[in-house]
Formats: sequence, structure tokens, C-alpha cells
Amino acid sequence: MKIKILIRRVLPGVALLALFAAKAGAQEVRKLTLPDAIRYALENYTSARKAKLDLENAGYQIDEVRAKALPQVSGSGALNYNPLLQLSALPGELNPTNPGQTLLVAFGQKWNSNIGVSATQAIFDQSVFTGLKAAKTTREFYQLNSQLTEENIIEQVAVTYYNVLVQRQQISDVDSNIASTTRSRTIIAGLFESGLGKEIDVDRTDVQLSNLRSQRQQLLNTVVQYENQLKFYIGMPISAPIEVPDMETAEMTVNAAELSDTINSRTRTEYRVLAKQADLLRLQKQNVKAAYYPSLSFSGSYNYQGLSDKFPIAGGKSGGANWFDVGTVGLNLKIPLFNGNATRARVRQAEIEIKQLEEDIRNTNLNIDLENENARTQIRNSLIVLGNQERNVKLAEKVMNNTQNNFNEGLAPLTDLIESQNQLATSRNSYTAALLDYKLAEISLIKSKGQLKTLINK
Repeated sequence: MKIKILIRRVLPGVALLALFAAKAGAQEVRKLTLPDAIRYALENYTSARKAKLDLENAGYQIDEVRAKALPQVSGSGALNYNPLLQLSALPGELNPTNPGQTLLVAFGQKWNSNIGVSATQAIFDQSVFTGLKAAKTTREFYQLNSQLTEENIIEQVAVTYYNVLVQRQQISDVDSNIASTTRSRTIIAGLFESGLGKEIDVDRTDVQLSNLRSQRQQLLNTVVQYENQLKFYIGMPISAPIEVPDMETAEMTVNAAELSDTINSRTRTEYRVLAKQADLLRLQKQNVKAAYYPSLSFSGSYNYQGLSDKFPIAGGKSGGANWFDVGTVGLNLKIPLFNGNATRARVRQAEIEIKQLEEDIRNTNLNIDLENENARTQIRNSLIVLGNQERNVKLAEKVMNNTQNNFNEGLAPLTDLIESQNQLATSRNSYTAALLDYKLAEISLIKSKGQLKTLINK
């Protein structure tokens, strides 16, 4: 009796704890449209975050170069003990005890201390001026490079996203085939049980169903892999559940005017990155040539020194210490004369780097034109193939329905029915493959026009 009472008291609490644990363990499914996935990737994917850090680091590089144009101030302090003082030789004429004999005299004191501050200011230094220009250009380069990284991420996410959608479309096609085959199997099994059919026909449909279920399981595994790949590319935890909405195929149209649009390769981010890199190389060449120029700087220093034969030396003259001020102000001029033509060799190397980059720019222009022309051709072909495959699916559905009716009425053999079902499955798979080709061609066209960021608001 006591045990029953204890169970009645404890059981509600255990159930409540189990309910809370279930809620805590269940993760909310995140619905991801393509724009959602892209925005998430731009905030969380490793490459995007590193590009932002590069841009932030460029600001610090500018600060570092700018510091060279500002006064350089440093402080110093020293305390030295001289157990053996340096001896200096004086002419013998100054020797009071032994005239004519060289006199060795120790100058200085055992303890000396120095506290001071010094400053230098560049007045003219061509390398500093060039460095300031290069620092600003470097920041612009990292901004463009960050933009290029974002575009690469967008393309990568979009391709993987559409792979998920297409694989799921294939699952839907297989489910439709399983449903129609299951209906046929029910009819065939009924005929066999009534003595009007053959057992081998039932076995054939069972084999076909088994193959379709195996195909469906393989597609499910592929979808999971693509979803995990998508989560990786957007920087989402792999264990996080996501939901990708179905694709509306009716909305897949392309404006003919868009296909005929001309492009300007100079507006593509890839070209702009290389052009900015060329600017940096030219500034690098100027910086190397700065070694030919003289440099002028201002310098000044102030020191407070103390000398004594005793320690501590903080006292004044009464304690045997002598303290005094020392200050200097000056201009420093450095004129390069000859360094074995090392500067000229470095200038030639910089010119070679510029010429190599110019070749890369020309190749990039050709590649951009090639990508654009291929994208236009591919999307036109994809639209034609997609239309043909869509008509094939409708025709295959019509053939299968007619064959199904004829089979039900005993006017068509089972082999015709199975063949019509296989043709429908093949047509649907071909349509799905054409669908993916179209979406990939669409991404290539958008990329060739430099408009990948429009996918964020699509």
C-alpha cells in the first residue's frame, strides 16, 4: 500500500521532468530559404569571417604606416658602475713629478647615471609618403577581396542548396512511382488470388517495389549528405535540423532581354581585385625607387646625468654627486650614393611582377567573357531541354495511365505496364536532372553579370 502511494506521488514529478527534458532535447527546426541560407553564411562561414578579419587588420596596417610619419619619442635610463676607470695618456710636459714621462690619468667617476628622452621627426622621406598611399590602397584591396569571398560563398551555397532541392524532387518522383506500382501490385495480387493471374507477375511487381524503395533510401542518404554539406558551407552546426522549402518550378523563367545584356568585365569583382593588386605593385615599385631619394629628419634629445664616486648618487654636491643637463637638437640628412645597383635590381623585379599581373588581368578578361558566353548558351539549352523533358513526363504519364487501364481490362500484358512505369520514372529523373542543370546555368549567368548578391533578396 505504501509503495502504491509513493508511486502516485513520485510519478507526476517524473513525468514532468521527462517532459521538460524532451523539450530541452528537441531542437527547433530552422526553415531555410535560399536568401536565409546566404545571409546566414555571410555571417557565420569561416571564409567570410576571415575576410572580415583581414579587412579589420588592414585598418591596423594603415595605422602602422601612418605612425612612421608621426614623431618617434623614446625614453631611456641607465645606472653604471665602473670598477676600472679608463686611463688617458697626457704629454710628459704635464707631469709635475717626472717631467717628460707620459702621465696616465683616470678620468670619470665610479658611478654614473643618465635619464633622458629623445625624439625624431621625418621631414622628407619618400618611402613614408609612398607607404601612406599604399596603406589606403591595401584597405581598398581587402574590401574588394572580402566582396569576392562573399560572392564565392553565395555561389557555393546556391549550388549546394539547389542540389538539396533536386534530390528531394527525385524522392518525390520515386514516391509517386512507388504509389502507382503499389496500386498495380494490389490489382495483380487480386487477380492471382482469384485465379486469373500468375504468381510470377506478383513477384515481378514485388521486385520492382523493392528496387524503388532501395532507390528511395539511397536518395534519402544523398539528401542528408547535401543538407550536411549545406550546413557546413553556411557555418551552421551539423547537428542542427533544417527544412528546405520546395522549389516552385513554375517561376523558372528567364527574360530574353537579360540573356542579350552585354557585360563589362571591368565591373566584375575578380577584375577589380586584380586591378587593385596592380596598383599595389606599382606603389611597391615606387617604394623601392624611394631608396634613390635623400631623406631629411629632425632629432632632439634631453638627458639628465649624474656622476659620483659613491653610491647612492641621488644626493647633491654635498654628498659627492654632480648632476647636470645635456641637450641636443639637429637635422639629419642622408644622401644615397652607391649600393652596388641593388636598388635598380629591386626596381626591375617589381616591374616583372607588374607585367606578370597584367597577363593575369588579360587572362581574367578572357575567362569572364568565356564564362558569360557559356552561361548564356547553357541556360538557353537548359530551357529547351527542360521544356522537352516536361512534355516527355506528361506523355509518359499519359502512356502509363492508358497502359494501366488496358492492363486492368486484360488488354495489355504486365510487361507493358512495367515498361510504361519505368519509362515514366526515367522521364521524371531526366526532368529533375534538367531542372538542376537549369538552376546551375542560372547561377552561372548571374555570376557572369556580377549580380550574385541579388540572390540574397530573391
